Amino acid sequence: MGSSAPIGAMLPAVFADDDLAQRFVAGLDEVIAPILGVLDCLDAYFTPALAPVDFTQWLGGWIGAETDGTEPEARLRAAVAAAAYLHRVRGTRRGLSEAIRLAFGVEPEISESGAADWHARPLGPVPGERRPRLHVTLRLPDPTPADEHRLDSLVAAARPAHMPYTVQVTVSERNPER
Repeated sequence: MGSSAPIGAMLPAVFADDDLAQRFVAGLDEVIAPILGVLDCLDAYFTPALAPVDFTQWLGGWIGAETDGTEPEARLRAAVAAAAYLHRVRGTRRGLSEAIRLAFGVEPEISESGAADWHARPLGPVPGERRPRLHVTLRLPDPTPADEHRLDSLVAAARPAHMPYTVQVTVSERNPER
């Protein structure tokens, strides 16, 4: 790997023709070249689509992306790229749905007890159910017990803190090919 900034070219003119000095700094160039290469491309390391996979995994842990290390590379990169957005919508139905979709690649079915409404007169009926509840159903083509555990962990982390919840992973219906 060649250096992007060879030291020999930056030496004063008195050392430009000195063979020993040029060979000495060429050895330093070999040591420093990988560091300069990383620094030259530093922005690419923090772009999930361009960073090496191992760095993307580390970055995901650093920024709190909901990953467990078993997802395919494309899903890992998407989860890391969406982490900041997911932190903004954490605790909402949309945030929970998006976190599950990024982790499993499937849209979940979410039912909850809350509701919102508006009335022109005060003291109108309160919408929603009296007791808080959240239920998440995920339909996968080939579910495993690990999927239910992963879904449970995701829902526990992304739900509103006061909301009791249940999760269910079921087999998705397969459409027969025509």
